Parts: sequence; structure tokens; C-alpha cells
Amino acid sequence: MPPFLLTFGLSKPIVMASLQQMKLLVNLARVDGEVAEKERQYIINIGQANHMLIAEILPMFSGDHEVVTADDLSGEEKFDYIFHLVQLMKIDGKLYRDEIKYCAQVAANLGFSQDVLFELMLKVKSTAMEKDELESLKKLTAAYIL
Repeated sequence: MPPFLLTFGLSKPIVMASLQQMKLLVNLARVDGEVAEKERQYIINIGQANHMLIAEILPMFSGDHEVVTADDLSGEEKFDYIFHLVQLMKIDGKLYRDEIKYCAQVAANLGFSQDVLFELMLKVKSTAMEKDELESLKKLTAAYIL
């Protein structure tokens, strides 16, 4: 078993979930017709944090991906998905209607009330957030799981 699987306790379904999350992020970045450099770098950083190679990540930017979310995601994984989508949406300082609609669709697919999106849009920063801020957001989003 590769070391990162031992270190992070990841199993094959979690690695697949990371790939699904990457595809969701790429879709969001492409919604406005152009992937800004900040968006591209943000997605690459998340991919690398999930032990993906740049050579695996870059081809994802060349097309749209089906909106699929794993049914067996934990509450924490669902939070990570929606948190990263909202942070990516805010990274360029502009919010587009299509981005918001896309995130609302993904939130619903993850089992959240779409109202969670509005809460997160108000509280998620486009820059790094402190651990206590993230924990507070996790508790908040848990209240919106249907």
C-alpha cells in the first residue's frame, strides 16, 4: 500500500472521491467560460494535496465532467467538497449566477439544503482559514444536511 494511504487512512473509495471532487472544482472554474490562473492554481494545489500528479490534473481542465458525487461520503468529506467549491467560487473576487447555481446543484447532490450555500458564501474566505474557523463552519454546515 502506498505510504500516503497509510498516513491519511485513505482507501480506494476516498481516492475516487478526491478525483470526483477535482472534477467538480474544474467544472466550477469553467462555468464562466474561462479558468483564471488563481482558480487553476487552487485546483492544482488541492490535487497535489490529494497526491495527484500535475500530469493527472492538467488534462481535467480541457473538458466538462459529469456532476457525480459519491453516495458514501462522510459528513467531513461533504463539508470539504462544498467548502472548496465556495472558496474556489470566491477566489477571483467575482460571483457569477451560473457559479452559484452550479454550487447549489452540487450542495443538493451532497444532501445539503441549498440554504447552506448562502451561509457559506457569507463566511468562507478566499484565503486560508484558521482551524477554529473551519471547525465552526463544519458545525454550521452539519445543520443543513437533509
